[in-house]
Amino acid sequence: MKYGFFLPNFGPFGNARCLADLAERAEVAGWDGFFIWDHILFSATESYDVADPWVALTAAAMTTDVVRLGALLTPLSRRRPWKVARETVTLDHLSGGRLIFGAALGFPPDTEFQLFGEVWPDLDRARMLDAGLELLTGFWSGQEVSFSSEDYQVGPVTFRPRPLQQPRIPVWVAGWWPNKPPYRRAARWDGVVPEMADGSLPGVTEVAEMTAYIAKYRESDRPLDLVVNGHDCWRHEHEMTDYAEAGLTWWLERVDSDRAFSVREAEVLIDQGPPR
Repeated sequence: MKYGFFLPNFGPFGNARCLADLAERAEVAGWDGFFIWDHILFSATESYDVADPWVALTAAAMTTDVVRLGALLTPLSRRRPWKVARETVTLDHLSGGRLIFGAALGFPPDTEFQLFGEVWPDLDRARMLDAGLELLTGFWSGQEVSFSSEDYQVGPVTFRPRPLQQPRIPVWVAGWWPNKPPYRRAARWDGVVPEMADGSLPGVTEVAEMTAYIAKYRESDRPLDLVVNGHDCWRHEHEMTDYAEAGLTWWLERVDSDRAFSVREAEVLIDQGPPR
């Protein structure tokens, strides 16, 4: 079992230097990963600072040496996949091969998409997510890419360099359980970041159900990460063996407004280090 720390990129954490300092602190405390949210504007009714997640991750890469890094989760439909390809490979090289790419439809769709004139219906964003991931892996391959879909016309083009991580930068995708299509998507990639539709924490039973469902559609024999984010991993420590047997590979200790929403509170949680 691996443990990561998971923070918003806004509010008191809406500063790249602050996030880089917290990433360094997390590495010293023994966390395996440091992950941040990827939002442009989480709420249209509140005013707060927001940091660009990719600039913040770049700063974090410069203050750490071994901790895994990533933005969870990037709504690929609002991004140009060729620009994301350049950003991710550059960060993969800068970090020495520590980047994990997280992808999702994005939430909330009205604030993050509709307000900016972006495509926002779920089915359209799902279609663009699948095409965008296919494009990303093509660009990462270092081979010539020619691609045509309803949303993208690309190529022929070849991107270099390739990522340090092979066969590709790991891709984790998100999904609301028990909504099944995102988990069929996850079967094609390297990990899944599940959320429960009712807002609860996925339990051991739900994790086992997700693992079994994905296995029915998975064609690769590579291990698949199943990544739960929740509060107070120390309180759940006695459950971790059961979680691991059900298929869980990562627990992300989540900081949000329901729990701790100051830099000092986050530092206290980070300094506890993960349960081992």
